[in-house]
Amino acid sequence: MNEMPAAPTETMDFGSLPVWSLADLYSGPEGDDFKRAFDDVSQQIEAFEGAYAGKVANLNSAAFGQAIASFEAISDLLGRIGSFAQLYHSQNVGDSDRGRFYQDTVDRMTTLSSKTLFFTLAINLLDDDELESKLTDPSAARYRPWLRDLRVYKDHELSDDLERLLHEKYVSGRAAWTRLFDETEARIRCTVDAETLTLTEALNRLSDSKPERRKAAAKGIGKALGDEGNLFTYITNVMAKDKSIEDEWRKYPRPVSSRNLANLVEDEVVDALVSAAKGSYADTSHRYYALKAKWFGKHKLEYWDRNAPLPLAEDRIIKWDEAKSTVLDAYSAFAPTLAELASPFFDKGWIDAPATPGKASGAFSHPTVPSAHPYILLNYLGSSRDVMTLAHELGHGVHQVLAADQGTLLCETPLTLAETASVFGEMLTFRFLLEKEQRPDHRRALLAGKVEDMLNTVIRQIAFHQFEQAIHDERRKGELSLDRICEIWMSVQAESLGPAFRFDEEYQYYWMYISHFIHVPFYVYAYAFGDCLVNSLYKVYTEGTVPNFEDKYLELLKAGGTLRHKELLAPFGLDASDPAFWARGMETLTGLIDELELVA
Repeated sequence: MNEMPAAPTETMDFGSLPVWSLADLYSGPEGDDFKRAFDDVSQQIEAFEGAYAGKVANLNSAAFGQAIASFEAISDLLGRIGSFAQLYHSQNVGDSDRGRFYQDTVDRMTTLSSKTLFFTLAINLLDDDELESKLTDPSAARYRPWLRDLRVYKDHELSDDLERLLHEKYVSGRAAWTRLFDETEARIRCTVDAETLTLTEALNRLSDSKPERRKAAAKGIGKALGDEGNLFTYITNVMAKDKSIEDEWRKYPRPVSSRNLANLVEDEVVDALVSAAKGSYADTSHRYYALKAKWFGKHKLEYWDRNAPLPLAEDRIIKWDEAKSTVLDAYSAFAPTLAELASPFFDKGWIDAPATPGKASGAFSHPTVPSAHPYILLNYLGSSRDVMTLAHELGHGVHQVLAADQGTLLCETPLTLAETASVFGEMLTFRFLLEKEQRPDHRRALLAGKVEDMLNTVIRQIAFHQFEQAIHDERRKGELSLDRICEIWMSVQAESLGPAFRFDEEYQYYWMYISHFIHVPFYVYAYAFGDCLVNSLYKVYTEGTVPNFEDKYLELLKAGGTLRHKELLAPFGLDASDPAFWARGMETLTGLIDELELVA
């Protein structure tokens, strides 16, 4: 098995890029500490079963609190094991040894965790009065928010045997197909002119300043994805059918319903967000890209011009140290505590930055468990967008650190709120850079870059959401062909991006690289939710209408999963259930486009 990277790597273009040290979790996949962890959790689960299986209904309040605490300790240890396996695998998903280690770990964890399923199922069999009587002791009462969120699944749970069957079959079902998707994506190589690039490297080149390089990359990506079209189509159909079967058994009315429930957000709130975003297409994406076409001296943009830097924009590689100082300075200007919480990510080996062959694509901040700390994965290639990605993932990381004090069962936030801190971190960094920049052309480029980021976060993600809805709706009627999926993709893209674009034939395959469709169905609207929420939140901050805003913001992050969105936003005078809230969120985007039109 490959050695675990333990020290920064030196690259000529980007400076010294950090690589993870996973030793804070375990010394290695063959380490005695990792092997011991499985023995420890096995013993804890065996004792837990013996103490509580078939006895939950008869526990008094103090014993119930102790049972939840024991369940939490098991969850933390399983989470630590799983986090190590996932992070180790993500460094090189194309490595068969790492893949085998990851799969073996998931298999063993699934077998073990299935033995604790009885506990949450038994809790949801209690009626409301029975449960309330078990919360009189403080040791149990502290878990009230976790129990509140657990109960939302009460009407959708199956029998104990069926739940255990679905849980154990996960490793040979969704997890196996997800692994196939990831490994296929990792091994894709794009022929770009005379070069052979990974998918991550080729996608990054779509932001190159030279149109011929963007075009070559775009064509290479389309060809490489198209070559895998039948496999990606099959994976998509299998995963959508699998979800449809489970949704039917659990009596979810719509494909998105289970995600809304997991996000602890009402259907009508999500529908209002989607409606507001779609209703803004003409005034946001269509208007901006028509403006961008004029700047490029074109009647229509090619699809590979979507993320192209503007003419006269600064075209340079941003070294890692500059990216680091930019984000930390922006965080510190808002609240020094924020920068202090972010610093250990750089100083203690919590970031893996290089874009290496086989590495998982994209970026993430993995929270691991409260007894450890988060880890951030990047594919840093020195662009301004990479700096914003760093700001985004550090926002997640700081949020995860602050929420960890709540404990394993109470720290996790729904996806919609998880994106709040990340998008807020981006906004802080953007505003910090904009205030420093005095050159008109460069200010225009910064403004345009922020508009494009917001279009990618709101408009594009809602278009992805529409695409997912259409795929899952049609899959309930029968299998979709490659051509049909591509047709849906092109229709949604044309509607959202507008008439300023020309799409060549190979663009129809670009849906295949969006990993969220496979990893977490209907995740994508959470980005738009978070962006619009942050727009409203940041507007309150700049207006100065909320005293001690910075302290209240940090308290929001510390709350973790203990509060719902209504309670979290109330101190700021905001309410996401009000349809006008989403219109207000979109005003920030339209206002920036107004400003760009004046500059132009």
